[in-house]
Amino acid sequence: MLIGKLDAIRSPCILFPSGRFHAFEKAHNLDPTSSGRGVRQFKTYLLHKLEKDEVETKPQLAKNDPKEIQKFYQWYYENYVKEGPTKRKPEEIAKHYQTASVLYDVLKTVVPSDKVDAEISRYAREVERKKVHFGHYNILPLHFSGAAPAIMELSEIKAAVTALCNVENLPMPRVHQAASARPNSDGSLISSDEDKPVHDLLDWLWLTFGFQKGNVENQREHLILLLANMDIRNKAEDRYALLDNYTVEQLLDKVFKNYSSWCHYLHCDSSLKFPNNAEKQQLQILYIGLYLLIWGEASNIRFMPECLCYIFHCMAKELHGIIFANVHSASGGYFEPAYQGEESFLRDVVTPIYQVLRKEVQRNKMGTSSHSKWRNYDDLNEYFWSRDCFKIGWPMDLKADFFIHTEEIHPKKEHHDQLSNGRVSSGRRKPKTNFVEVRTFWHLFRSFDRMWTFFTLAFQAMLIVAWSPSGSITAIFNPDVFRSVLSIFITAALLNFLQVTQIEFKSLSNTYHLVLLLLCFLV
Repeated sequence: MLIGKLDAIRSPCILFPSGRFHAFEKAHNLDPTSSGRGVRQFKTYLLHKLEKDEVETKPQLAKNDPKEIQKFYQWYYENYVKEGPTKRKPEEIAKHYQTASVLYDVLKTVVPSDKVDAEISRYAREVERKKVHFGHYNILPLHFSGAAPAIMELSEIKAAVTALCNVENLPMPRVHQAASARPNSDGSLISSDEDKPVHDLLDWLWLTFGFQKGNVENQREHLILLLANMDIRNKAEDRYALLDNYTVEQLLDKVFKNYSSWCHYLHCDSSLKFPNNAEKQQLQILYIGLYLLIWGEASNIRFMPECLCYIFHCMAKELHGIIFANVHSASGGYFEPAYQGEESFLRDVVTPIYQVLRKEVQRNKMGTSSHSKWRNYDDLNEYFWSRDCFKIGWPMDLKADFFIHTEEIHPKKEHHDQLSNGRVSSGRRKPKTNFVEVRTFWHLFRSFDRMWTFFTLAFQAMLIVAWSPSGSITAIFNPDVFRSVLSIFITAALLNFLQVTQIEFKSLSNTYHLVLLLLCFLV
């Protein structure tokens, strides 16, 4: 992304000293350490040019520099942007739109807002409005302009896009202008004057739950390809009209297989609810899209699948409430979502859980700490395998036990605190734990118990045969020796008994609670 912006900045606008200075400032803000490919060379190039301009061009352009930039922007727009779609390839058009956008950023930095011509402002709004049609994409050019690409003419792609664009009977979210403001180069916020359009179901989820725009673009393409690939397998191409309901149901079952198992294990009702008066296919795609957007923005939380199930469980309830408990859904009006801003989901949901992961990793002390003193992904994920996870609440209560981090206390410091307080603080050193995996060399025997059992029984049988009177392998056919060899089954039973005893000894506390529960039930 940085290199693309630098390529766009290295346009003819750099002819002006102010443009060069703005380019250097922006490049330095994007990469202060100059660690990106070609960034250091680019900064060095700009510094040499700025030193040269200080002597040569700055006295000549100091008075009319703002006007020159506006004239150049107008010339660039009329020659490269306005006539672009009819004369140039889409790749070239995308680059020119990007260059025009960066050039306008330079213009806003150099020229006061009250001195910018109205025509220039109109050109800039037109560039921002059409720039999305020439943006980068992975496989599907969904925002194409002009003739449709060949891949977008496929019947299954058309059917999937049509199903995704069905936003009828949905209440429209209205985001505050302050929440949708974007940062300017000087750190200020520029509010959006226009309501954000809702073109499809993922746009609706984006504005309702505050996902990031890039995540929405990726998952939109992902969902369309999933639906199209599954739908083309079930019917012939010449009979294509709309997306088959069976395709959406099949994808729903695959996506939420783990979620259904999670609900069944915790004995809780699923949030996948489909009222009789609802448009089922639209609601199914909303549920699938919501889960994909959660997964796409979850970062390291993806390694905690049951945590994702909990997040989806709560957000799906919100989704159901917005659609069916909102008076605006019947009138087609607007509502104000609880999530305000493009990064609200990342900030309010992902970041608190990520901070828990980060603090637990810090307990690792670069691999020198004992594993029992810190928790990995599996240990934290075990928390969401119990009904205790619902104590977190929704919106999440950051004071819940899951988010409380108990710092490790050094034994000397703890002893000093006990002496100074004159009492023993109970449980202070005990870290906040849910499920901690205990690592020991005994796992070498427990994990390969069948192999060790086989070696033990084979050694016993060979020992019996070797100590027989003949000492030959054929002695096993002797009735007395054969009877002695059969004692390996007694040894196998004894080994199994020892293994079960060891397992039950570790789970003695759980067994104690089960016995008490059984006694209470009988009484």
